Amino acid sequence: MSTQNIAATEYRNLPLSILTESKTNPRRIFEDAALKELADSIRSQGVLSPLLVRPLNERSFEIVAGARRYRAAQMAESETIPVRIVNLTDAEALEAQLIENLQRRDVHPLEEAQGFRALLNLEEPKYSIEQIAAKTGKSPMYCAQRIKLTELAPAVVEAFYKDEIGVGHALLLAKLQLAEQEQALAACFREDWGSGNKNKRILLPVRNLKDWIEHNILLILNDAPFSKNDATLNPQAGTCLDCPKRTGHNKLLFADVRQDACTDPACYQTKVDAHVAKTIAAKPKLVQISAAYGQPAEGSTVIPRNKYVEINQEKPQNDKQRDWPEYKTCKSMTEAIITEGTEKGELRKICADPNCPVHHPKKQKPTVDANRKAEQEKQRRAEALAQATGLRVLNAIIAAVPVRLMKRDLLFIVERVATMLDERRLEVVARNRGIKKAKESDSTPKLLSAYIRKADEGELGRLLVEMVILHTARTQPDAGNMLKQAAEHYKVDTDAIALKVKQEFTAKAKAQAAKKVNVKAPSKQSKKSAAA
Repeated sequence: MSTQNIAATEYRNLPLSILTESKTNPRRIFEDAALKELADSIRSQGVLSPLLVRPLNERSFEIVAGARRYRAAQMAESETIPVRIVNLTDAEALEAQLIENLQRRDVHPLEEAQGFRALLNLEEPKYSIEQIAAKTGKSPMYCAQRIKLTELAPAVVEAFYKDEIGVGHALLLAKLQLAEQEQALAACFREDWGSGNKNKRILLPVRNLKDWIEHNILLILNDAPFSKNDATLNPQAGTCLDCPKRTGHNKLLFADVRQDACTDPACYQTKVDAHVAKTIAAKPKLVQISAAYGQPAEGSTVIPRNKYVEINQEKPQNDKQRDWPEYKTCKSMTEAIITEGTEKGELRKICADPNCPVHHPKKQKPTVDANRKAEQEKQRRAEALAQATGLRVLNAIIAAVPVRLMKRDLLFIVERVATMLDERRLEVVARNRGIKKAKESDSTPKLLSAYIRKADEGELGRLLVEMVILHTARTQPDAGNMLKQAAEHYKVDTDAIALKVKQEFTAKAKAQAAKKVNVKAPSKQSKKSAAA
């Protein structure tokens, strides 16, 4: 049989022995059960739809479309099979395979992606994403996102083929660098510990993964401390503006990302480190500070966060803020660069002078008379009463908070809100939960952070409301109003709580007064004993 004698399109019955499967066929998955079912159908009715083949030589034909029917016919022990013979180039055959598979519902997205990729890799003719989209009847965005699936890490491919994750998860993971894909894959699930201490992985919705990626992987370039035009920070990567790993570089892939962001945290961190080194080299006297919790390494010249006051460059919003040290300037104010912590590379104005009267005023013990002392004691009691009432109201509010958000979301929000609170307010939160320092070196933020990581959804929800109330009360001139608003929202009876706290204080004061009287006035029996 000569291939030159074959017409443009010809229908025949050919022996299965002279047919070979195409190596470029996008379909890779053939389910045994489905093949057996199709084989039974072929035994009773034959092959109803001819295979599309192209001649390779005089006695060999390649299956362009119909590999599944070919395998089922082999299982049915058929000797021949109906085919449609067409002379096709490699590009035309690949195109036909892709389009034929796209029309079938059971094609896996990864097989479809491999087909798109094979077309894109052809040297002749050369295809663009737009041309592939026009050929297959899909949008350019659809084709670009499918092609990106061919860059998935092996562990993600395995999970995708096993149906452990959906196509929405895979499309999001494919946009990440290989180093981040496995970490993000773990974020697709949450562990559910049931009875018998057996854990079960639960697949989270696609929106959870999207939020996780935005908050843990994508780095907003507008917030970068370094110049995006500086190619010397990482010569291998070049400038951010020309980088293909930037979300703004490929709108087909990142149409839903609102702000231009970097998808390569390792490259971003390299540029931050280079920026810090370059800035310090240009300004050797620049003070280095840490924005992280904990103490720097021994011998480090970096000033820890509890040894300096950062000067807020924004204008105070009210009269109360004008009196805060962070809104005041002093003679010791100097420029500093953050070399440790999440804000690494950013410049700040600080005061690190322990003798500064503005930011580190010395506390003096006032000399007061008895009347003044009594007045101060009365005021202290009133403040203690108000504080105890406020804390009781706060506890009642957080007890009324319903569980709504998922644990991963709540954990993310709570950890970030906690960084907004000062040490005193963090101690209030810790004290409300019975968290105490076992030793002097213990840090309240660290102890609270460990508690937060172990908390369940309900406790995280209560923590979030409590921290927001404390933070808002700090920034508003009328802190009591914030507590009142929260109490009204959660239907907490503040009058009843205030009355109960007042009764407790009164009872405590009476008990202390009675104790003092007993100490000053000895009993009659004691007097008789003394007289004897």
